[in-house]
Amino acid sequence: MGKRISLILCCVFFVTVGVLHFTSTATFTRIVPDFIPFPEWAVYITGVMEIGGGALLFFPKTRRYASYFLIFLLIIVFPANINMAVNHIDFGKVPTAVLWARLPLQALLIYWVYRLRRVD
Repeated sequence: MGKRISLILCCVFFVTVGVLHFTSTATFTRIVPDFIPFPEWAVYITGVMEIGGGALLFFPKTRRYASYFLIFLLIIVFPANINMAVNHIDFGKVPTAVLWARLPLQALLIYWVYRLRRVD
């Protein structure tokens, strides 16, 4: 039962964050590193990836692939998290210490998604 709840929470997390890419586009665009061309499009694309990955994680037949897909996504968006912390980009009035603290949490998110790949 605990694994099932964890799975549902993870799916809801990714779908919700993905939707936020569309409802709070300007906020997400500010954290995109300068070396990424077309930052608004990067936000939209990663939003679609989060929604799709979160949704596909729910289904047993696509869960393993969705898990690896979300791990890939978490890796490619990591530079935005670093950019936000290094440049003290205000992300909804989140304290700078929290921005730094969330960097290692990315590894925990990757581990969480990886563990869910085999939930039945």
